[in-house]
Amino acid sequence: MRCVTTQPGTAATASEPPPTLNGMDLVTEYLKLGLRFDRIVDGFVDAYTGDPTLRLEVAGEPAPEPLELSRQAAALSKAVADTDLQRPRAAFLTAHLDALELAGRRLAGESMSLIDEVAGYFQVQIELVDTEVFAAAHAQIGDLLGGSAPVAERTAALRAAEMCPAELVEPAVRAVAANLRARIRAETGLASLPEQVDFEIARDVAWSGFNYYLGDFRSRVAVNADIGHRISQLGVLVAHECYPGHHTEHCRKEDLLVRGAGEFEHTIFLVNTPQCLMAEGLGDLALTAGVGPGWGRWLAEVLDGIGPTFDPDLAEELEVASRPLGAVRQNAAILLHDRGADPDEVVGYLQRWSLLGEDQARQRMRFLTDPLWRAYTSTYVEGERLLRPWLETREPGTSALTRFQRLLDEPLTPALVRAEMAQAAHVST
Repeated sequence: MRCVTTQPGTAATASEPPPTLNGMDLVTEYLKLGLRFDRIVDGFVDAYTGDPTLRLEVAGEPAPEPLELSRQAAALSKAVADTDLQRPRAAFLTAHLDALELAGRRLAGESMSLIDEVAGYFQVQIELVDTEVFAAAHAQIGDLLGGSAPVAERTAALRAAEMCPAELVEPAVRAVAANLRARIRAETGLASLPEQVDFEIARDVAWSGFNYYLGDFRSRVAVNADIGHRISQLGVLVAHECYPGHHTEHCRKEDLLVRGAGEFEHTIFLVNTPQCLMAEGLGDLALTAGVGPGWGRWLAEVLDGIGPTFDPDLAEELEVASRPLGAVRQNAAILLHDRGADPDEVVGYLQRWSLLGEDQARQRMRFLTDPLWRAYTSTYVEGERLLRPWLETREPGTSALTRFQRLLDEPLTPALVRAEMAQAAHVST
């Protein structure tokens, strides 16, 4: 694997970059800056596959201070324009350095609204969604489920009937992953790579699934066994984390951008930066791109004999009807952090509008109240909201997976996607 290498004499001190930088120097400083953030908050670096000596160098530095890292990010952002980096790389790095500048201030204790924090990290503006939107989704879900009991009770009954026994979660996700891999590996270019996904079962964590990209086209995917997984939702989960989701994206970018083009900024993946919103939006659309309409029947066939049965057509219809409820968690975060709502009231809000049981709502609150992840909640809402229309805006005859390929291969940002959509709308008029 080609790695980032430091250039003798290019990094003056840990506190500030040298006065002039070429593109390679600046990328190296960006990587070091990201690794310094990880020393302050474990997990800030989601993945690092670059030169291990760079990590050792940063580990040997004095303990970093958040405000100092914020100043470093601001200085590097200003320096981008004076490098020899081409415009797309310069825009990508500037967007991520600006997010790190904000992250440093936030970690230093600066008070800011969640709305401003999300805008600074992810290049999106968020706002409360009217609960009438959720009520309309409830009505549609109720019509699909039938019966006359409260929709929350009918939803809970369906979840209970579809609950996958904990001991069957691993064989089920392995079966789904194997089938998805076979479906998408040729068209996405994975067939030419020695890629591999290993699975593990995790407990006492705030998330449902997590992809740990290890480099060299390998991932470890952890699945939370504590939350209970509906058998009908395992296709969504595995597509998101593996094929053609996070694992596929990491592999393609390592192959094309890092090894192929020497764009070593893609050897690091940092939490609370624009690439996270793009990655989560990509993940949420992975099943749409990898299988598309009919995924319910496909999943039922793959899991035949593993766990409880489910109505495949109903599963698809409910997935569409439930999409507006994705914004409930973002509303809850705004109410909690910006409107001063009582945490117990927010739990009740999650239960009511997300149609969750109390245990599930409190599990979701763990994510909303975690200092590292509170803003990250918006990536799951705004990523899908941004990228689904983009995916659907494609030339006649172009498959969803072909359009999706750009998300896998290119370092797109939310700002760039919005600009593309605006340009497409202008051309169409």
